[in-house]
Amino acid sequence: MIAKERLRAVDELFQTSVPNSGNELQGRVRIAAPVGFGHKCLMPALLELSTIHPQLDIDLTLSDERVDVVDEKIDIGIRIGFMRDSRFIARQLTKINMYVVASPDLINRVGRPASIEDLNHLPVTGLVDRNTGKLWPWVFSMDRQWTPSITRFRSADAEAELMGVQNGLGFAQIPDFSAQDLLRQEKLVRVLKEVEPVPWDLYIYRPQRGPVPQRIRLVFDHLVSRLSVR
Repeated sequence: MIAKERLRAVDELFQTSVPNSGNELQGRVRIAAPVGFGHKCLMPALLELSTIHPQLDIDLTLSDERVDVVDEKIDIGIRIGFMRDSRFIARQLTKINMYVVASPDLINRVGRPASIEDLNHLPVTGLVDRNTGKLWPWVFSMDRQWTPSITRFRSADAEAELMGVQNGLGFAQIPDFSAQDLLRQEKLVRVLKEVEPVPWDLYIYRPQRGPVPQRIRLVFDHLVSRLSVR
């Protein structure tokens, strides 16, 4: 009951804007999202919406750095992970799984890991946290983490890392939205399935700024509809 009441309260807050008019569905909507998710999942949804409502002006910021949406005056944000900030109204969309993968050629050459510890003796890649300059740790079941000490390739760009993995540079841990098509095409192989972490929550959110313009409500509802059924 508490969850349903909270969702109803979110809807009521969105409905505090004035009745719909043609002008209300025009103008800029600023959106912030992680880079990989923005490319793979968000852009198709936004392109569809822009075709239906060409009067909208979508201003999209893609960054894996933590964006202060309040200071940057972002209207809608997408975040993977925890949402415990009282400044935002948030709605959970779906779950994101994290997979350890490698190319078939690399596995044929070096074998596949049977445990997390085996990764210490295999070529791996690393994704750099732009905020700290350090590698993001890999996460596993039972709250275990592992951070590569030696990498064959590292980058702050997730797409560059993915390209390296496809070309056999090393094993990597990547989110399911980046891996699914490549796994289906057998260009990547999933390993260490038995120690995969609990899926992460994907949220859409907006700052609490009083009445919500209809154009923001329109974009928010469209993204909820499309991203909840990836």
